[in-house]
Amino acid sequence: MQKPTGFFHDERCMWHGGGDYVLTVPAGGLVQPGSGLPESPETKRRLVNLLRVTGLMTQLQERTAPAATRQDLLRVHPASYLDAFKTMSDGMGGDLGLRAPFLKGGYEIAALSAGLAQAALAEVLTGRARNAYALSRPPGHHALPDFPNGFCLLANIAVAIRSARAAGLAQRVAVLDWDVHHGNGTEAIFLDDPDVLTISIHQDRNYPLDTGGADVRGAQASNINIPLPPGAGQQTYLEAVERIVLPSLRRFAPEVIVIACGYDASAMDPLGRMVLSADSFARMTALVMDAAGQLCAGRLVAVHEGGYSELHVPFCGHAVVQVLAGSPTHAPDPLQATIDLRQPPQFLVNHLSAYLKELAEFFEV
Repeated sequence: MQKPTGFFHDERCMWHGGGDYVLTVPAGGLVQPGSGLPESPETKRRLVNLLRVTGLMTQLQERTAPAATRQDLLRVHPASYLDAFKTMSDGMGGDLGLRAPFLKGGYEIAALSAGLAQAALAEVLTGRARNAYALSRPPGHHALPDFPNGFCLLANIAVAIRSARAAGLAQRVAVLDWDVHHGNGTEAIFLDDPDVLTISIHQDRNYPLDTGGADVRGAQASNINIPLPPGAGQQTYLEAVERIVLPSLRRFAPEVIVIACGYDASAMDPLGRMVLSADSFARMTALVMDAAGQLCAGRLVAVHEGGYSELHVPFCGHAVVQVLAGSPTHAPDPLQATIDLRQPPQFLVNHLSAYLKELAEFFEV
């Protein structure tokens, strides 16, 4: 009997909240109060709801997980940061970094978010699930060991990887981050670790403004950044995966692949300027899933990161989960025709193809 796809989520993660923001700017002065940060629970709740309405959830192994323990978190974050976070969380909440606010109890929710990623990875590495999806919230790929930023409080994927390694479940891990923003936290944590390959496909100089350059390579060239200009489109993303990501994975030969699965490269996202549809994410997932089948017995885990369109994220996420589960249960993207019309002209695609060819040569893949 084929093993199921694990789906890890918890309603308590939806109770995380930030301060009074308008998009990413704090309210005050001439900025009148708004609806809060774009990192809201609704994109994730709507994904769960869509999975239930289509029936795809019934085909998954639906699970929650315990929160990551302090010992788990100390493998990535120093005690001084965890203590400051816990103290502020026990009070009224606040912000210890840059655009990473939290309310009272935020520490426990962030630890639960990391725990979902940790459990999903362990489930796959122990063979209890074929592959898995962790609906982690708050996200984690921007979090540095002692500085939360970009809505990220704890480095969920890094905590999961180091916990798995401490348990002897895996040593060599590849992380592919296709969130529209550079995965600066994951990069920084593993930059000097030759046993963790980090790859980030992102919109150039979106966030953070000063990271994500292709020249940052790390130990034994185990870090690969693929910065793309705004509006790069589906064909460019797929070519980046085929021309750079897949050869890099084959060369590295990981025991498991983790996708930092952000949906803010969606054409409808307020914080990105890319032009991807639900089908784009499905195609990228299929390519990486095939590589995982060839390289590491299909061991693949997707951990939810960004994505801020309440309408579009559920369809993009459903497409990824459908591919992971190998299911015919489909939720058609209601914006597919519009997004198809917004794809960049062929001359720009050709120009970007030449750019990717140069990048591949630079990375020697």
